[in-house]
Amino acid sequence: MSWGSTHPEVVVLGFSKGPTQAGALASTPHDEIAYKGSRLNAGKILAHVGLIPSDEPDRLKRNVDRLIADKSGRFHFASLIRCTVERYDRKSASWKGSGGGMLDKFIATPFGASVATHCTTTFLRDLPEETRLIVMFGLGTDLGYVASAYGLFRRARPGAWKMINSVAYTDGKITVVHVEHFASQGALIPNWLGEKNHPRSNLGLLSKAAVEVS
Repeated sequence: MSWGSTHPEVVVLGFSKGPTQAGALASTPHDEIAYKGSRLNAGKILAHVGLIPSDEPDRLKRNVDRLIADKSGRFHFASLIRCTVERYDRKSASWKGSGGGMLDKFIATPFGASVATHCTTTFLRDLPEETRLIVMFGLGTDLGYVASAYGLFRRARPGAWKMINSVAYTDGKITVVHVEHFASQGALIPNWLGEKNHPRSNLGLLSKAAVEVS
């Protein structure tokens, strides 16, 4: 389950395909599955960091539709972990395939760390020469997504890694920039976008700055 170009300048990654996306394979055209129901949010986020033009909501959503279906464009869309995974939440005594803490809590287990390391090494170690930027949807509580993903990239692609700022890092060949998750609830996305005066808006500005220098 991946979309877009096979030789992209920009790779856009979620964490994993949730149970809903995996189930949609049986009845939904492949190009309609990615970010289904959240493509406007994905467009707003990509526009905020300067990767696509800002536009009216309908046109912004249609532009994301086009980019996902474009097999020869600038973008490739996929997930850090290519299969659908779940973690056991002891507080609710149930299995969860989405929601806050998926990345950091999933890879905190030996099995999760093994799966994540295998996927990162297989799909992100040897990238096309054209690829210079990876955009990761997800920041996590106290930037837990950022810290966990940084560790995965360092293991998968040994090199001179360094933090650019609190939401981005580079090995001198590619730059990884974390942005707000397209399915974040409540005021998280508006605050990150700077629609309101909120401390989270600074994270959006840091993401934008890191994209600009990538």
